[in-house]
Amino acid sequence: MGNCAQGFKDFFCRPKNTNVRVSLPAVCFVWQIAMIILFGVFIRYNEEADTHWVEHKKSHNITSDIENDFYFRYPSFQDVHVMIFVGFGFLMTFLKRYSFGGVGFNFLIASFGVQWALLMQGWFHTLDHSTGKIYIGVESLINADFCTAGSLIAYGALLGKVSPVQLMVVTLFGVTLFAVEEYIILSLLHCRDAGGSMVIHCFGGYYGLAISWVLYRPKLHLSQRLNGSVYHSDVFAMIGTLFLWMFWPSFNSAITDHGDGQHRTAINTYLALASCVLTSVAISSMSQKTGKLDMVHIQNATLAGGVAMGTAAEFMITPYGALIVGFCMGIISTFGYLFVTPFLEKYLKIQDTCGVHNLHAVPGMLGGFIGAITAAAASESVYGKEGLISTFDFEGSFKDRTPGTQGGFQAAGTCVSIAFGLVGGALVGLILRLPIWGDPADDNCFEDEVYWEVPEDEESIPPVLEYNNHMIHKHQDISEFSLHDVL
Repeated sequence: MGNCAQGFKDFFCRPKNTNVRVSLPAVCFVWQIAMIILFGVFIRYNEEADTHWVEHKKSHNITSDIENDFYFRYPSFQDVHVMIFVGFGFLMTFLKRYSFGGVGFNFLIASFGVQWALLMQGWFHTLDHSTGKIYIGVESLINADFCTAGSLIAYGALLGKVSPVQLMVVTLFGVTLFAVEEYIILSLLHCRDAGGSMVIHCFGGYYGLAISWVLYRPKLHLSQRLNGSVYHSDVFAMIGTLFLWMFWPSFNSAITDHGDGQHRTAINTYLALASCVLTSVAISSMSQKTGKLDMVHIQNATLAGGVAMGTAAEFMITPYGALIVGFCMGIISTFGYLFVTPFLEKYLKIQDTCGVHNLHAVPGMLGGFIGAITAAAASESVYGKEGLISTFDFEGSFKDRTPGTQGGFQAAGTCVSIAFGLVGGALVGLILRLPIWGDPADDNCFEDEVYWEVPEDEESIPPVLEYNNHMIHKHQDISEFSLHDVL
């Protein structure tokens, strides 16, 4: 028995080996071949992308190709696609020596994730049981991007601490879990969540946090010298922020109903984002004795309003209601970066590299409950009879559901999302603890050179210029946040 226990200890405590020359190509080749086979068996074009569109037009009295859903949805798809591959990617380039990993691994797992998402979401939502086929169109591509976003959010909590093979595993299970919880929340509970506060941000945030908790590294301080930014890396990360901020109205409105629903969603999201910027800047400035701004807050907390508006944006929350949501989220998210993230690492052993708890998990959870309150408060006098039916899809087996009942189900959907994120993340974290994935050692995290060919620096700052650099002492400790400091 002792020899067996020693064998397990030796297996799990053996030195880290970051050579992924076999494992990474094997995973990429095998999984991509699997995608080709599965697509060949299951995936087909839907009637609006197939050559039978001409016949479909005649049978449905459609007079113009402009009525093809492509022309309504593709602009939104482009915006969402930019958010996934550019916005999320560049947002993760803030680390001084992990920009290749931030944007490059984001590219890798998003490319795999959208393929697996088309299959998983197709099996749950659009499988034609008479033919056994999944029929996809432009809206399927948008939903696949949404599905992949959950895994990219989780990546933010793990940034710099895991191998690309582990990230592929995170994405495989993340997309699978997402498809299941999305089916439960949207189909079985019949919740409305067009912008994904619940199914995307809340799930993705807690999924990443749970994995990070299981993969806790007690000696991560050995890489502390690399767990930070430099001037140019923060600029690149801010590019990601701006892309996300500009296109978030498209993200929230991409799959809402044509007409007033989509129009209202874009307006509400835009207003919440604008309000969020001002309060994020205010709290960031107030937290320093000298009033200087912290780029971490500006890169991240300014987006929390868009996250929190994902569920309620298509409801009649009113323009001033959207401003209130953004106002509160800017405060809550910035406070999270100031106080909650250090607390989580010190006491709960959660090492959240990007602070997804403050940008996605908590705003997503609150967004779900905001949606529940807004739905429960809906009335025929505000929405109109037809508007109430259209907004909440009170048709078919749900035609007798009341706004109050809908609000209860919306809240339940948020709880389902949290549960799937925490339990699923913990299980995936246990799988990733196996010492076979090529993850870096504690003293070698946040370093591109582990997995990338990194060019040598072509120039360095001459000593005299470095000595005279007025920015060299720019970093200051965060002061105790009190009313005395503000005044």
